[in-house]
Amino acid sequence: MKRVIKSFSSIINYKTFIITVLSVLSTYLCFKYGFIAKFPDMLVGVAIVFPVVFSIGSAYTRRETALQRLADFKGHAIALYFAARDWPTDKNHNIAPLMKQIINDIMTLMKDMFRTNHDSNWHTNEIKMYELFSKLSELTMEFRKYGVQSGEISRISQYVSKIIIAFDNMKIIHNYRTPITLRMYSKVFIYIFPIIYGPYFASVAQDFSPSLQYVMPVLYSFILVSLDNIQDHLENPFDDVGEDDIRIDADETTALLS
Repeated sequence: MKRVIKSFSSIINYKTFIITVLSVLSTYLCFKYGFIAKFPDMLVGVAIVFPVVFSIGSAYTRRETALQRLADFKGHAIALYFAARDWPTDKNHNIAPLMKQIINDIMTLMKDMFRTNHDSNWHTNEIKMYELFSKLSELTMEFRKYGVQSGEISRISQYVSKIIIAFDNMKIIHNYRTPITLRMYSKVFIYIFPIIYGPYFASVAQDFSPSLQYVMPVLYSFILVSLDNIQDHLENPFDDVGEDDIRIDADETTALLS
């Protein structure tokens, strides 16, 4: 029950109630002064619902792709640690603990980067990230000292390469989202539609009993703003705001490395 309430509260917020109040007020004034009109219902679907549903579908697809890239990242990072632990014939080394610490640092920094928008600290953090990748690459060269063959070192270098590729894929998903113009278009119409449709709601109010004449503007406001809130939550799948966000837990991953 608590989870249901939390999910509901994530899509019903202050914007929902502001638009609802304005749409009800618009309907009341239009009804009071006889300002009525029969607007076509199909305009809602063509101008608003279709673009919003397209944006939600696009954001969800990006989230699923990000999950796959995170799985690639974790899989190759764990394989890299196991190689550091098991492949050297000379066990008198500390490569595995160093590898574990670097992986933890990379995931912690990655989480901090992706939780925020592309702000002024992004470039600094990106430099730090590639410094960690450089340390990871340098550490793979230590394998040679402890009996690991050249062919196996080449495979380990591929693990590092695939970790970097997975990170870059997630970075692109974070930085390049649903087209900004489409999102702005949807938001503008979502927020003004229940208000400018006041004459339409006033014209159909006579079809309802007096206690239900404001049901239409309330329903339209709740539905449209809720769809916009869902799209906002899916837009950045790493920000830990929405119910469907991707959780990057460095400690959870490194706990598997023993």
